[in-house]
Amino acid sequence: MENAEDWAAYKVERRAVSALEPYANNPRTHTDEQVAQIEASIREFGWTMPILIDEGGGIIAGHGRLMAAKRLGASEVPVIVAAGLDRGEKARLCDRRQSAGDECRMG
Repeated sequence: MENAEDWAAYKVERRAVSALEPYANNPRTHTDEQVAQIEASIREFGWTMPILIDEGGGIIAGHGRLMAAKRLGASEVPVIVAAGLDRGEKARLCDRRQSAGDECRMG
């Protein structure tokens, strides 16, 4: 990528919650307590991190944020579209860091 203006992070969009598709095989899970924490953070500070999606609205990173948005009754959420990626590239983009309390399903 030659120009910073081409970076996906500079192109935050808004999408309907109903247009986003969680990844069925997402290995990360979120407890009700974690989603409640995300929900409280969004309520207090607003959206500080968009959901990362592919061109079709499939979620690459941000499943917990989408769950919190639904609890808050949001009709739209901020997203960054990671365009032109193949399946392997999407997998490498996924946030693989495990924070305290995260549960992970393998397989």
